[in-house]
Amino acid sequence: MDLAGRKTPLYDRHVALGARMIEFAGYIMPVQYKGILEEHRTCRKTGGIFDLTHMGEFMVEGPGALETVENLVTNHVGDLVDGQIHYTPMCTDTAGIVDDLLVYKFNPEKFMMVVNAANLNKDWKWLETHNPGNAVLTNRSYEIALIAVQGRIAEPLLAPMTDLSLVNIPYYHFGSGKVIGLPAIVSRTGYTGEDGFEIYCENKHATAIWDALMEKGVPMGLAPVGLGARDTLRLEMKMCLYGNDIDETTNPLEAGLGWTVKLDKGHPFIGDHALLAIKQQGLTRKLVGFEVLGEGIVRHGMDCYTDSVRAGTVTSGTMSPSLNRVIGLAYLPKASSEVGTEFSVDIRSRMTKCVVVKTPFYKRDY
Repeated sequence: MDLAGRKTPLYDRHVALGARMIEFAGYIMPVQYKGILEEHRTCRKTGGIFDLTHMGEFMVEGPGALETVENLVTNHVGDLVDGQIHYTPMCTDTAGIVDDLLVYKFNPEKFMMVVNAANLNKDWKWLETHNPGNAVLTNRSYEIALIAVQGRIAEPLLAPMTDLSLVNIPYYHFGSGKVIGLPAIVSRTGYTGEDGFEIYCENKHATAIWDALMEKGVPMGLAPVGLGARDTLRLEMKMCLYGNDIDETTNPLEAGLGWTVKLDKGHPFIGDHALLAIKQQGLTRKLVGFEVLGEGIVRHGMDCYTDSVRAGTVTSGTMSPSLNRVIGLAYLPKASSEVGTEFSVDIRSRMTKCVVVKTPFYKRDY
């Protein structure tokens, strides 16, 4: 069956590896190669390589760049040093989350915003509409490929292949240099909970970098990982997935992202008044992590109950490959959000007992 969507520069590599391809966010992407369970555990044990070219990259440049970015996001990008990255939501006037993204600071007049693939067009229009600094905006999403290497072998694998000193790139920092002699941006970031790097390069260089990483990495235990295991990896870390755990009907405070909301950053931003009001009034619900005590797998959209009364909704759920337990995320009333609180989820018309637990569910041991 032919799939409708844009092919990444690595499409032929995925097909050659036997990947099962699906249409996702306008792209044809690998959902799995040898299986979600095996790919997940390989990433945790040794390392995984991911094609993330579907993500969006927006450049914000010029004398007004900082003003524009500060206006858009809840976090304080003005306190970033050159070469540093912030994770941050971008909100509506009513505090709903337009998207969650990364902001890369090259210098005070040059930033890169990395946005979710499914929100690319929406985010670009939002950026164009909210540009108080009259910054120069460039959508480079279709020019840039993105390859991630995650896991305990990531640094020893990549270090000999780049002119950047990876030991001098801390978590959520980046450098501009070369990988196998080709220009690239390398950041110590990821969506798995493992140590690792994300490599941005021009589309024309993607296959050469992928092939080099695979050639050296496979003997070290590296394996390609698809979207399926990427989801289970992030869920074990309670990393939010836009469209599941957060969207324009949720706000960063109830989603557990209050640490990214800087109401005192000294610069107004879209949604600041609404977020201040929510903080002053107090939360009515919270996104919590939970484990299933009974049988069955929880899935997005299932109803949660306390004392036989519907109290919330599951936003994400899976059998954790690392823990061999069924885990999930759900919005519950604040009074039912404390660790140890029991509630029930309707799994196919069967009320199944669950308990709120501390997150992240998984913590790496190195």
